[in-house]
Amino acid sequence: MALSNLKAALLVIWLGAGLAVDVPAWGQSYPARPIKVIVPMQAGTAGDVITRMVTQKISENVGQPLVIENMPGAAGLIGEGHIARAVPDGYTVGAMGDSMLTVIPHLQAHGDRDPLADLRPVSLVAVITSVLVLHPSVAATNVGDLIALARSNPGAMDYASGGTGSQQHMAMELFMDASGTKLGHIPFRGASQAVMEVVSGRIPVTFVALSMALPFIKDRRLRAIAVAGKKRSALLPALPTISESGLPGFALAPWVGLFAPKGTPDSIIERLNSETVAAISDPGVRNQLLALGLEPESSTPADLGKRTRDEHARMGQLIRARGTRGE
Repeated sequence: MALSNLKAALLVIWLGAGLAVDVPAWGQSYPARPIKVIVPMQAGTAGDVITRMVTQKISENVGQPLVIENMPGAAGLIGEGHIARAVPDGYTVGAMGDSMLTVIPHLQAHGDRDPLADLRPVSLVAVITSVLVLHPSVAATNVGDLIALARSNPGAMDYASGGTGSQQHMAMELFMDASGTKLGHIPFRGASQAVMEVVSGRIPVTFVALSMALPFIKDRRLRAIAVAGKKRSALLPALPTISESGLPGFALAPWVGLFAPKGTPDSIIERLNSETVAAISDPGVRNQLLALGLEPESSTPADLGKRTRDEHARMGQLIRARGTRGE
């Protein structure tokens, strides 16, 4: 009897040990190899810069490389599709700009995919300070001047954007809706190309991330007239917000967040979230981002999911009201 009891006890211990090793060990060993980070944006854009800074710190903390792969094109649909179709094992994640999830689904067919359902939120990474900039040849020094100039000849003034549905495009749609103006839309393949068209003087105006515009503002190749967000930038404290400049309530604050494919286990999402939060909380990373006019900000997966859904609804309402169409 004693021998039988001993055998039974040993069997329970053996099974328990097997379970204890099998189940948590997978989560604890993650990541065991490099992680691919798909960025559906051009290299050098604000979203790309943010992602590189944060993932470099995550890589240092977890002891595995996080390898950036830029996949621009089709307003982010190419990269977003690769993220959504990836094996949900935590070794492929994506850095998504808000417009890819909140604007593009209203403008372009995704086939059998639903971006809000096919991606799992991980964490917000940063909010982008966007500024309204002009070529110095434009006879406007503030928002009121620009509105008056645009109203004097509706449709005659063009603006550049990084493509239909891009952050620059939707910022100007919001601006035209609020100001009662009409400008012609000239889309390009990315924000970098759009801002260079304004720097060259071929196109007079655009919205652009402060991180991209700042060097051109400093050497006076661009004239910044207002900030698009709710508050002024510490880098250009004298520059008013658009809301302060005669369009009360105007606010558009683009953001970048990390997402994983649907089906990624909760344990992996939790690990990715904790490592992202730790990286964004690092003083060195924060100072780097702030120096570029980027606001570091993390979140829980649930908060990022809510933020995405709320902005998706807001942008859908704007797109329907404006009659905006995809390319």
